[in-house]
Amino acid sequence: MSTTTTTPQTSGTVAPQAVNHRKPSMGSHLLGVAAWVIGLLFVSPVLWMILTSFHKEADAATNPPSLFAPLSVDGYKSFFSAGPWPPILNSVTASVVSTVLVLLLAFPAAYALSIRPVRKWTDVLFFFLSTKFLPIVAGLLPIYLFAQKVHMLDNIWLLAIFYTVMNLPIAIWMLRSFLAEVPVEMLEAAQVDGANLITTLRKIIAPVVMPGISSAALICFIFSWNELLFARVLTGTRAETAPVFLTGFVTSQGLFLAKVCAASLVVSLPVLIAGFAAQDKLVQGLSMGAVR
Repeated sequence: MSTTTTTPQTSGTVAPQAVNHRKPSMGSHLLGVAAWVIGLLFVSPVLWMILTSFHKEADAATNPPSLFAPLSVDGYKSFFSAGPWPPILNSVTASVVSTVLVLLLAFPAAYALSIRPVRKWTDVLFFFLSTKFLPIVAGLLPIYLFAQKVHMLDNIWLLAIFYTVMNLPIAIWMLRSFLAEVPVEMLEAAQVDGANLITTLRKIIAPVVMPGISSAALICFIFSWNELLFARVLTGTRAETAPVFLTGFVTSQGLFLAKVCAASLVVSLPVLIAGFAAQDKLVQGLSMGAVR
């Protein structure tokens, strides 16, 4: 007589499912290689500028460029001997002050246009966007005459105000898309707990949309730091910014490529450092505001 052995099963126990360890396909490998190639293409001009800044002028001006030429810091010595610190400090002052003012003004405005929408809020958003329709050069003469009338030419605080006005519409549009993702239940719970508007904005909404705030702040800082037209026309010797100093650093006489690369790298360092420090917040904030 044959006996059949059965394996007892315990009721309520779920059998473990097999894990599917699927190997990456050839298409995913190709996409990865393409991403690396595109990334290197974008980074290669910056790497070439860094390498050229450490060459001597004779080696930097050769055609084709001398890749393995002896390294030198003569370009950096020429840049720092020209006294770049006051213009750099002016750029830092105007960019930081304008970015802080933009966030202080844009955050409550975006709250009013998203979570607690005002009447005809679409018209308000269109008005903010319409302020960017006019080319900057078209309003340059009236702004110059106004600054001359109020005796504010060559004043760094005037630049900070104009940078605030220029970046405010962009920040409002960005922050509104981020605030639209805030769950309404959080605000209702805050109201039940008796939190006022300032407390709600500072302790409840701001931590949730901090990636969006960081990305908006970084973009406004970059736009303010790189602005040249207003700074070139409205400033002189006292309020000269770093981009203005960079344009007048090198003349067209003689060899200057290594000095230009050294100066460009130093002037770009604050933006590169800020972008590297906030890269995770920037990516998270931009993706959060783009997907509904």
